[in-house]
Amino acid sequence: MPELPEVETIARQLRGLVVDRTISEFESRWVRLTEPEPAEVVGARLRGRRISDVRRRGKFVVFDLDGGEALVVSLRMTGKLLYGAADVDERYVRGEIRFEDGTALRFSDTRKFGRMAVIDAATLDRRGALPPGPRSRRPLHASLGQEPLARGFTVTWLRALVRRRPRAAIKVLLLDQRAIAGIGNIYAIEALWRAQIHPLRKAGSLRADEIARLHEAIRWALRKGIRLGGASPSDYVDARGNKGRMQREFQVYSRAGEPCPRCGRAIVRTVVGGRGTFHCPRCQRTPRA
Repeated sequence: MPELPEVETIARQLRGLVVDRTISEFESRWVRLTEPEPAEVVGARLRGRRISDVRRRGKFVVFDLDGGEALVVSLRMTGKLLYGAADVDERYVRGEIRFEDGTALRFSDTRKFGRMAVIDAATLDRRGALPPGPRSRRPLHASLGQEPLARGFTVTWLRALVRRRPRAAIKVLLLDQRAIAGIGNIYAIEALWRAQIHPLRKAGSLRADEIARLHEAIRWALRKGIRLGGASPSDYVDARGNKGRMQREFQVYSRAGEPCPRCGRAIVRTVVGGRGTFHCPRCQRTPRA
């Protein structure tokens, strides 16, 4: 699944490609792409709108539209936003945005988990505030947490978070998008290794120096991922159809049985919060029961 660095890479590329272009047509090729809103309604809301900016919020690509609304795209596991002549298998194109100048942006998604929605852009600024209604119907973009590369993500802020959620396993807490928006499995694993913290450590057990190390490690891992154009261990490509390079720099992710780059001990694979997890048993000591 594309995480913060991958989505940031796509958003930065598209900012230079589609800003100030006007949408002439939106086509959905899969009935659930825009649910619960019908595709023809989304098309009517997009037609004639100018894209004023492209940005990222958490793991979402956000196309700001004139008039205060935004098109939010969730790539989920295999979604791709491909502009212009980027190579794409037409069998998996689920949606297409055509512009007045004749260019197009296509949404390809092999597994059909991705979604698109037109929303009030102000909704994206409500950090962690859940809207009323059944939890199953609350859109994730309406309750995203702190951005880990923003100024507000400080050591003090992170310390307050772990104090509010002391019983949560630290890796599970890092993956909670309503707490911190954008960190996924790969970058949580890499950050915890750099900070020398076991993924199952209770958040409340972290000392002040460990919280400071974790804060630095999170930002280091994410910034490195952005600098290398994201990670492509499987499906991810950028808006031009190119793979990222971060997978060449993994320290522990997907390296079970290989020596730890820091101490030489064999990396082990476990499961934490239902996700495959990798850590060094020497550098990241198993917490006492």
